[in-house]
Amino acid sequence: MMNEKILNNRKNGMPVLLLVILGYVLAVVGLIFAVNFGWYIGFLAVPVIVLCMAWLLLGWILLCGLKVLKPQEAMVLTLFGQYKGTLKGEGFYFVNPFCTAVNPAAKTKLNQSGDVDDGGKLRLSKDSVNMEMPSKKISMKIMTLNNARQKINDCLGNPVEIGIAVMWRVTDTAKAVFNVDNYKEYLSLQCDSALRNIVRIYPYDVAPGVDTTGDGQADEGSLRGSSEVVAQRIRDEIQSRVEEAGLEIIEARITYLAYAPEIAAVMLQRQQASAIIDARKMIVDGAVGMVEMALERLSENKTVELDEERKAAMVSNLLVVLCGNRDAQPVVNSGSLY
Repeated sequence: MMNEKILNNRKNGMPVLLLVILGYVLAVVGLIFAVNFGWYIGFLAVPVIVLCMAWLLLGWILLCGLKVLKPQEAMVLTLFGQYKGTLKGEGFYFVNPFCTAVNPAAKTKLNQSGDVDDGGKLRLSKDSVNMEMPSKKISMKIMTLNNARQKINDCLGNPVEIGIAVMWRVTDTAKAVFNVDNYKEYLSLQCDSALRNIVRIYPYDVAPGVDTTGDGQADEGSLRGSSEVVAQRIRDEIQSRVEEAGLEIIEARITYLAYAPEIAAVMLQRQQASAIIDARKMIVDGAVGMVEMALERLSENKTVELDEERKAAMVSNLLVVLCGNRDAQPVVNSGSLY
């Protein structure tokens, strides 16, 4: 298991840069002096010329060890295949010139925000064509991964389309670089797998007899009604899978949820039928209550005395008026009641 090692004492890039520049200035001056006034320094002219030429030819190697990091950036360094440490935090660093930065996910661009500069991007201009090399720096910023929508069957077998947004960041650069082949692709794959595992536990809408918590008792959990709980379970599931990759999942959110197109129309009709039944039930309950109240008021005030047959006819007429879809058109009786 690879453990992260932070290199904290390497922020001396500016002194090294100034020394290299000073060395070049002295080498040029020394070379000119040794060539023009070699007779003055005698046998030392040849060694001075050799040293100055060697510095002019090889001094630039030290410049390869200069590294610049911006805030929330890191760089994993290896020396001939051996992990030497990680540079973290903004600053101007100097490391072994033969150290190389490693970032296997440098060229991987997911559908996300806050990533590092685009790698391997071809830019066309009027005058020239420039190729930008992928950056080997690792971003420590919080990034948002918008995975593609997936078609998954819920616990009742109904296909639904669902998409999630995952907020994540790198916390251990050594694990991210060395424990997995490509930590960005690894994260995307684990998001897909965790999403499938959680969605298949829930129904789209509340369904009777479904246990979503695993306690053996039916509950009212659903993808549409319990989105916060579902998102938290997805987040925990992803976190358990990417722990070894040195990643932290900050939050997961459901960004899209709908029935699959092949059953969307049927499910819409089902929802409409259910809504109509609920509405009718409410209308009937209210109508029965109003009829009961009318009969009680007539009986209390003794406004009119009705036998059972007339009561039945009155109840029928009131229910037709109160439960009908259209306005009633009453027939006025000008004769006696009987």
